[in-house]
Amino acid sequence: MARILDKATSQPRRRFSLTNAFTIRRSPARSRLASITLRIPANAQPNRVDLVATVGVRGVTGIAQVLFRVFRDGREIFNTLQGIESAGSEQNYVVTFQAEDRNVRSGSHVYTVTAENTTANTRVDVVGPISFSGLAVKTRT
Repeated sequence: MARILDKATSQPRRRFSLTNAFTIRRSPARSRLASITLRIPANAQPNRVDLVATVGVRGVTGIAQVLFRVFRDGREIFNTLQGIESAGSEQNYVVTFQAEDRNVRSGSHVYTVTAENTTANTRVDVVGPISFSGLAVKTRT
């Protein structure tokens, strides 16, 4: 049986909104979407941190590839790529992904999720919602 060590959530945007949309920056620049802090106590090995992110996006121009990344204390631990189409087809997407971080050392750790558009001459906006959560558990193995 796993023992819960810590839990954190961030929901910077609670709903879809074209009025409050912002454009995802072109790679190698990144748009920071959300951050959480999790604390791992001493003697909490082995452990696992389960992370879940949900981001509402809208394709504005062309067919873009959006690279979502998760960082722990500024070091990338996970990434995934999502294609986003624009006018003439689907425009609004809710992208959800899950990442796992194992055997994290004790202490306080900042997890951050970012997005970057890797395709030239395209545009993707974040329209919401945005949510990011993490659950740290002590495991048996």
